[in-house]
Amino acid sequence: MISRIPLLLILLLPFWLLKANIVILNGLSHSYKVENGKVYKGKISIENISSQPQSVKLFLQDFTYQSDRSIHYTTTNTNVKTNSNWIKLNTNLISLKAKEKTEVFYEITIPAKTEDAGSYWSVVIVEPVENIKPNNEKQGISITSVVRYAIQIITDVDAERAKPDLKFEEVKIEKEATKQILKIAISNKGNLYCKPTATIEIYNKKNGQKLGTFSSLAMGLLPQTSKSFHIDISKMPPDHYNAVLIATDEEENAFAMNVELEIKND
Repeated sequence: MISRIPLLLILLLPFWLLKANIVILNGLSHSYKVENGKVYKGKISIENISSQPQSVKLFLQDFTYQSDRSIHYTTTNTNVKTNSNWIKLNTNLISLKAKEKTEVFYEITIPAKTEDAGSYWSVVIVEPVENIKPNNEKQGISITSVVRYAIQIITDVDAERAKPDLKFEEVKIEKEATKQILKIAISNKGNLYCKPTATIEIYNKKNGQKLGTFSSLAMGLLPQTSKSFHIDISKMPPDHYNAVLIATDEEENAFAMNVELEIKND
């Protein structure tokens, strides 16, 4: 079964807006460069920020995401590059007192032999367990909505024999409030996780003079997934330009494409 949830809903919205009872203290992405036959250890740090006791369950799922900001959660072993069978949590259920912190530990046992070099991944879902509360005013019950966290566990096997392969899928300009935002959909067709930054160099169409360079934030990109990288180009006046798009990862691998850019008044 596949559930589709906007990526920003779980990973990026502020805790106060989501009214979460728990927070993850050590990040939503854990990445390891690994070797066959070895065991690696990690932990998930959790805090109950509410004034009430809170039970929390943890379980593994597979997932992918795309540049339309959707994320697809599936049962384990539905992704051919899953590492869910390699991961063992030391518990699947914890109980936290008010304002209490704790750590859940996990082990990753890498098989003696893997079929392909590159990135394997899954997510640990961390979900508060909400009690079903009787409703004294109405018949039936009321169920309180909860916030789930998806923590990526990424293992790069024989990373020196794998590489990302970034492709520009779509380029468009959208006005957001008073800003002109360049949105660049980039996919990773390779077999290795990377964390690229998108950059645009803008040139005068008549004389070739460089007029500006603008960059996005860096974002992680798993194999066979895509994301939309946003660049604020509001400083450029309306006109037609030549431009070069460049995607550069943390290993300084660069992928480039020439484009014609039209910035409108609207």
